[in-house]
Amino acid sequence: MDLKVEGLNVSYDEKRILKNVSFNVKSGEIVTIIGPNGSGKSTLIKTISRYLKPRSGDIYLNKVNINRIHTKEIARNLAVLPQVKGVSSDVSIEELVSYGRFPHLKFGKRMSRDDREIIDWALEKTGLLQMKDRYVATLSGGERQRAWIAMTLAQKPKMLLLDEPTTFLDICYQMETLEMVKDLNKMLGITVVMVLHDINQAARYSDKMMIINDGELKEYGEPCQIVSKELLKGIFKIDADIYEDKVNGCPYFIPKKNNSAG
Repeated sequence: MDLKVEGLNVSYDEKRILKNVSFNVKSGEIVTIIGPNGSGKSTLIKTISRYLKPRSGDIYLNKVNINRIHTKEIARNLAVLPQVKGVSSDVSIEELVSYGRFPHLKFGKRMSRDDREIIDWALEKTGLLQMKDRYVATLSGGERQRAWIAMTLAQKPKMLLLDEPTTFLDICYQMETLEMVKDLNKMLGITVVMVLHDINQAARYSDKMMIINDGELKEYGEPCQIVSKELLKGIFKIDADIYEDKVNGCPYFIPKKNNSAG
């Protein structure tokens, strides 16, 4: 699924959060949004998913303005994993994942055999099929994140929006989550737009990176174009050396010692 954002302006009350943001995401790409805290990253995700209404500008999915697409149709094609997620303590993994089928159910209809097969498919793809009867509250951070991603997969979406999917996870679970997202992207061709804080992780797992700062789109391109000494210094206030990860085919940086500290 293609995404096009044109001249997007978003405000909270009178404060402008996003300022004339425009970009294109091609079908099947992984695009990661990075930037300092409070720069407008999560606001951009919420606006694309129609949780927030822009002051001006347009968003297109496969060349159709999202304002002309029925809410249920958007839910069938666009799955969103927000930062803050809550679920009752007595909900099982299987029940949570089943919520992803709701946009596909006709009014008053129960789940069909096909729906159940899709739920099992989503559980299998995320490695949770043998654990489906466990309560979500009993899961580790990484397992819980996989359960939520399985729920979005059960929607059978063409695009996945992830708002900081690795927040509060230990490094091993961060890598597990991002590896799974990349595998799903490759296997199923799902377009992924996500927010990450870790620039090195963004460079490793993305086809393109987008830099948002003070509500403005500063840079957009392949990781080798984006990760530079100038950008790290100008946007993130970091002095760093840039290296090439030849195994994963991406750049990475190591910060230099801050001589002014102490």
